[in-house]
Amino acid sequence: MTGSLSIVGIGLYDEQDISLRGLAEAKKADVIYLELYTSLMPAFSKESLEHLIGKKVIVVSRSDLEEDADTGILKTAHNLNVCLLIPGDPFVATTHISLRIAAEKLGIPTKVIHAASIISAIPGATGLQSYKFGRSVSVPFPRGEFFSETPYSVIRENRIRGLHTMVLLDLDVEVPRLMSIREALSILLKLEEEHGDGVVEEETLAIGIARIGSLDVEIQAGEVRELVGHNFGSPPHVLIFLGDLHFLEKEALEVFANLSDKAC
Repeated sequence: MTGSLSIVGIGLYDEQDISLRGLAEAKKADVIYLELYTSLMPAFSKESLEHLIGKKVIVVSRSDLEEDADTGILKTAHNLNVCLLIPGDPFVATTHISLRIAAEKLGIPTKVIHAASIISAIPGATGLQSYKFGRSVSVPFPRGEFFSETPYSVIRENRIRGLHTMVLLDLDVEVPRLMSIREALSILLKLEEEHGDGVVEEETLAIGIARIGSLDVEIQAGEVRELVGHNFGSPPHVLIFLGDLHFLEKEALEVFANLSDKAC
């Protein structure tokens, strides 16, 4: 066995976000795979990435990296140096950890090269302190009339502890379909109607963020009813529900996210 598997994060916005170390790793690989189903990079161009690397890049599906990994990417990595490119930072919000575990169990050496992720970018973009975030959660698209109660429960648990909640919004890149802030808030308000625990009310303070990592990032703090009517533009979108604010966090939100000085 002479192969290897390198797993490289490529950042948030476009192909320019890949690190120099990640680019060097891709350039020396025998085979380069790219998955685009776990996140949307708003201005990403596969052709521009191939130009940067100087090699062809093969786009893979979820099944290629999960059900069919043994007969596909892992089989290739037995004898060739394989590079897998992933939006954001590897393993932060994906299931690719199973692929790395499987590779190591097969004796295939693995390497991880990190990049910016939404998890690390949001504190910097908003001024919120990273250690004051509780458990993150996703709002999935409803199935018929069924709405998952998990996001409502997680926001409630974090608020009890005084912690912020990062709420990721569902996406299906292959359709494509990406949940907007307005859709997510509508779902959470319906859950509030059912439970009535005062977790996500029209007066609840939150932050809406669109296209983080881009030059036209949109960050707006305010009450839920204000965010529902705000035009955040194109996706991807994300929500933050606030816990207890440190005075520096409040000042940062006034400067970076247009939070009213009377809001808290």
